Amino acid sequence: MFDVVTDQVTMPGGGVAARDYMRHVGAVGVVALDEEGRVLLLRQYRHPVATVLWELPAGLIDVPGEPLVDAAARELAEEADLTAERYDLLVDLHPSPGCSDERIRLYLARGLSAVPEADLHVRRDEEAGLTTHWVDLDEACAMALSGEITNGACLAGVLAAARARDLDWKPLRAV
Repeated sequence: MFDVVTDQVTMPGGGVAARDYMRHVGAVGVVALDEEGRVLLLRQYRHPVATVLWELPAGLIDVPGEPLVDAAARELAEEADLTAERYDLLVDLHPSPGCSDERIRLYLARGLSAVPEADLHVRRDEEAGLTTHWVDLDEACAMALSGEITNGACLAGVLAAARARDLDWKPLRAV
């Protein structure tokens, strides 16, 4: 998932300093929005912060050559048991640029339907305990601003989706 590396970096004053950081494979996430204006949020335990967080369906870019939108569709199916008719590029973010080169690409998914039962993914490990919740997008924004949502990708995705909706979807980019 990541490697810790040390680079020798030339500083603005000409000195050189060692800088440790994580090289990360990157990730994708999905803001799944239904016809009623609700976003699908997950509740998932995260060991590094020792708590259950509100999150989006998301995952690593870990299939060589897989287009990012296909990775997002795979994560939506695996974590939320959903497929989407339409994907739009919502936002890109660097969640921790001071210590990692990780980049997360978030998509807006609409035209949702259930994954056929025969194709359901069997969840293991941390995913086995995740739960799904449909939350009104405006309520999710309030959760983000109140500090209830702290996962960076979820925060950015919820707020970006609400802004795009309020601007009649004009800020969305093609996949």
